[in-house]
Amino acid sequence: MSFRFVSLTAFVVLVAFCGITMANDKEQELINQFLKKTESKHVQKLSWMSVGFSVDRVNRNNDYNSFASKLNTQLDGGKFSWIGNAKAFSAEFGAFVKNRLAWSIGGEYWLKSGQTLNGSVTYSPVGGTPSVVTNPASEIKTLGFFTSLSYYVKNAPKPAQPSNGLSAYIGGSVGYYQLSWNLFPEYQNLNLSTAVPDGANTTFKGSAPGFSANVGVEYPVQFGGLVLSGEASYLHLNFTNVAWYNSVDQEVVATYAGSDASRVDIALSGIRAKINLKKYFSW
Repeated sequence: MSFRFVSLTAFVVLVAFCGITMANDKEQELINQFLKKTESKHVQKLSWMSVGFSVDRVNRNNDYNSFASKLNTQLDGGKFSWIGNAKAFSAEFGAFVKNRLAWSIGGEYWLKSGQTLNGSVTYSPVGGTPSVVTNPASEIKTLGFFTSLSYYVKNAPKPAQPSNGLSAYIGGSVGYYQLSWNLFPEYQNLNLSTAVPDGANTTFKGSAPGFSANVGVEYPVQFGGLVLSGEASYLHLNFTNVAWYNSVDQEVVATYAGSDASRVDIALSGIRAKINLKKYFSW
């Protein structure tokens, strides 16, 4: 094998190796540029999850309290209380859509309002026959879902530093709520179609939108990166369609004066205080 052939072969191999190396370097450079562009396009987001507890001071002047007062005059052996403070647990998920503006969705479960009277109570409806009722009940349960917007007027949380001292915000929410009212079967209801009572009661039900205006503050606690928030609001929530329907789809309602004009609407509007425990996370 001649020296010239060996030299030529070595030169070809060297050129091929250099070409491969340059191609690999160029390929790696393109990959690096792509990754850099991808990183520059990604904007870090800030979200949170929270659990809360609220107390709603229901306006005292409402149909249910008028109903309870009237019903109590027909009872011997027990009395139903007015609706006072309504309590609820909630869970919420939210995210910042702009630097100071946050949006969230959530749900809440209201603890039972009303009561069950223990023992035997004599019920004497107007124009009806007195009867002895065992453990008569008037209990209201409420479940709701809502969405909220909050604007941070002071020290808005940021992705890199979600909890940094005292923050303050204002906002509002809108939701949809469902109510069920278990009233003792013997209660003398009113059939709106026939204008007379309609037998034993089943569960009265209703649904309504709810609206609130809120103001709140939050502050980090020294445990697990959690944030504690306190909120005051006014909640507008009135159920105006509370009823049950018989087998021929006639509407049956409760009243506080025995007429369709005095049907009982369940109004839960009032000033509300709420505390939340939040956990922020970036992504």
